[in-house]
Amino acid sequence: MHYYSHSNPDLTSSFGEALLSSLAPDGGLYMPSEIPSFTLDEMAKLGALPFHACAAKLARHFVDDRFSDEDLERICEDAYNFPVPMVTADGYVLDPALNEPRNDFFLELFHGPTLAFKDFAARFMGRSVSHLSGENDTRTILVATSGDTGGAIGYSFLNQPGTRVFILYPEGGVSAIQEQQLTTMGKRSNVRALRVTGSFDDCQALVKAAFADKDLTAQHNLMSANSINVGRVVPQSFYYFWTALQARAAYPQRPLVFSIPSGNLGNLTGGLIAKKMGAPIDRFVVGHNANDPFIDYLRSGEYTPRPSVPTLSNAMDIGRPNNFPRILELFDGDIKALRKAVWGASFTDEQTMRHMRRYYNETGYAMCPHTTIGHLAAQAFREDVDIDFTQITVATAHPAKFHSEVERIIHDDIAMPNALKKLKKKTPYITEMKPELAALSDMLSGKA
Repeated sequence: MHYYSHSNPDLTSSFGEALLSSLAPDGGLYMPSEIPSFTLDEMAKLGALPFHACAAKLARHFVDDRFSDEDLERICEDAYNFPVPMVTADGYVLDPALNEPRNDFFLELFHGPTLAFKDFAARFMGRSVSHLSGENDTRTILVATSGDTGGAIGYSFLNQPGTRVFILYPEGGVSAIQEQQLTTMGKRSNVRALRVTGSFDDCQALVKAAFADKDLTAQHNLMSANSINVGRVVPQSFYYFWTALQARAAYPQRPLVFSIPSGNLGNLTGGLIAKKMGAPIDRFVVGHNANDPFIDYLRSGEYTPRPSVPTLSNAMDIGRPNNFPRILELFDGDIKALRKAVWGASFTDEQTMRHMRRYYNETGYAMCPHTTIGHLAAQAFREDVDIDFTQITVATAHPAKFHSEVERIIHDDIAMPNALKKLKKKTPYITEMKPELAALSDMLSGKA
């Protein structure tokens, strides 16, 4: 397996080189040169494994020979030491052995240390970087976050030798708990949070500009931990592959549809890679908020990125999604083939709040704003098609990460996990920064 630039297939690298360099030399996004496929017998064996063991087997096909099978088993067992449940609103956990007749599941990806799905990719990435780094290497990791990515990356690299982490997040663009998570890793730790006086698009543009500056990149040995890095996207295919096998084993006669709340399209890209590996996924549904250029593209065939606007589902406030070129590459630019695999819709804050409140009143299940949009999209898709299917909504964050907003909407208290109770007692350390490359350069050089 090698990786190539989506804008120039002649520019290639190994997995390790692609991971550590983040972008190809021409600024293109790295893509795997081939997608592995598996026989039915092989998939049955993979589905019978615990998740971390299945992830290690899948990773073998994407990494290079600097990772042994034993390395991958160790990395995945350490990274994925938390559950990956598919549950119904009344608490039933999907079990292929029971085969209970249910069709509305939530894939809860928020049981990791930062209570968000970003833990899956961040923890694999952090351990892979540590595995590849030499004793005298010092690497500066840049990450722009609209909510959960920064916390997951920060915790994954916290106090790891040979690394410095700078997290750029938009002022007023993350929840209070998300900001607390970003800014309480210690004043003298290797992780520094920078509150940018701008939007998430400004943060993301700064990261890209830093990598476009070859002198700055070389001076600080820069690495991106955003989903421009293929090392963030590949691990997201692992949970789709494994959970699809579990769901198909439980409900072999029904089509399987995953519904994803989407912003930067990295989660969808991981799912599409899993589908191309042979995961028994019939369709993906994507739900967007008002920042929906990808939905426009699915409908019209015209892609027009635009400035982001703030919404209740802040982690999806992205007007120029990073992974759009990767999705085009996976389908060779064939929009008809993409439409067969992906259906999408977008929703307003008012629709999101109304659905969150109604579903909680009917079932007692609380969703974060992002998960709510995913569930709304799944219901809209169900109304649009005349088939029965197993519906799995990807629950991307614990609702307590947005407890003020969620409690205001559902008119009820939600339980606060112990990790967040402890977090609220920590002292934040915040540095403000203008959305300018010169300001970022000063931060990296220790001048500010």
